[in-house]
Amino acid sequence: MQLSGITIIFILCLVLVRGLEDPIRYDNYAVYKLKYSSSWQRNLLLKLTEEHENFRLWHESRDELHMMVGPKAMWKFQQALQKAHVKSDLFINNVQELIENETDISTRADTSEFGWTRYNTLEEIEKWLDEILSAYPGVTEEFIVGQSYENRTIRGIKISYKLNNPGVFIESNIHAREWITSATATWLINQFLTSEDEMIRSLAENHDWYIVPVLNVDGFVYSHEKDRMWRKTRQPSETSSCVGVDPNRNFDSHWMENGGASEEPCAENYGGPYANSEPEIKAISEFVASIKDKVNVMLAFHSYSQLLLSPYGHTAEEEPENYDDLNAVAKAYADAVLALPYGTSYDYGSVASVLYIASGGTNDWAYNEQDIRISYTIEFRDQGKYGFILPPAYIVPNSEEALIGISALLDKCQELGYLELKYTL
Repeated sequence: MQLSGITIIFILCLVLVRGLEDPIRYDNYAVYKLKYSSSWQRNLLLKLTEEHENFRLWHESRDELHMMVGPKAMWKFQQALQKAHVKSDLFINNVQELIENETDISTRADTSEFGWTRYNTLEEIEKWLDEILSAYPGVTEEFIVGQSYENRTIRGIKISYKLNNPGVFIESNIHAREWITSATATWLINQFLTSEDEMIRSLAENHDWYIVPVLNVDGFVYSHEKDRMWRKTRQPSETSSCVGVDPNRNFDSHWMENGGASEEPCAENYGGPYANSEPEIKAISEFVASIKDKVNVMLAFHSYSQLLLSPYGHTAEEEPENYDDLNAVAKAYADAVLALPYGTSYDYGSVASVLYIASGGTNDWAYNEQDIRISYTIEFRDQGKYGFILPPAYIVPNSEEALIGISALLDKCQELGYLELKYTL
């Protein structure tokens, strides 16, 4: 039987719609904390993640891994633990349950207006940005970072109340599944424009803010529509059926150096076929380079683990020449957050010393290539109870902590002389 063109198009539409209707599920996928003491143990455990469907790395530090394990691979996981002589600590027994709770809360929340009781989609964030730009034309300005692989526009907003302010650049949601980052970025934008609190007004009006709520726009949409656990970009590989690159390993700064990213296209930390291979990273690199003389501080929002990570990521053998200052500034952030009623604790130090070797990241690139001397990756809540699927109830507390932390961070920067203008009008 020969199908007509209209029938074929109809079938293709059904396939596409079904693809959107049936997101990937994580029923009975569990997440474990694994303590290790040697590189041999670490490498043996990380080898499991080559089976991407059954094992997914959630977090890594110098002596601990958090790994998501599929129910069909539990026997292989137990064998690897025995071989490595490593004990496991279960902290999430069903990832899908967390995802569904998150979805239920968002569904129950009032969707008639933008807010922070749920996680918003890219479409909702962009609509809200349009409203903000229209409501505050005197102090806001849109900037376009560039286009994504799937031809979405990567948008940013500049908030500036007066001339001759030091600049703060905030990059958010470079990793698709880290939804708390764009939620926090949009909350901060709202506070800078609407709050009447004296401290917030001073913070907002005495700095120029360049904020990109969602950098990895393709991955972010995919994480909402298809795979809640998606991390990477969405550009296909020329050498593999696996899709995407870890955008925070793709910057042209010590790219792939010292084993700081994977060469395997299916890996979560795949560095890409070459530096700046991802249009999103090429675009933000070019944009920040064009305004680097106006940027004193670079902050990259991530989750999770409650850390402030400074350069270097590509090596633990060297320290930046202002490493003591970077630690002092990070301590100011951590102390301010800890003093809040929530009592949330943050650790700090260089990426390589606190976590592991990771090259080609935003903070190293900003520091090494753009001479932005205050540059951090901020890993938000939590430390593993929920991981990437932080319930919406934590959006405002996390955002409040970010606000107080950034305020203290900038006060310390001012004290140490890092907010002096780098340009003259």
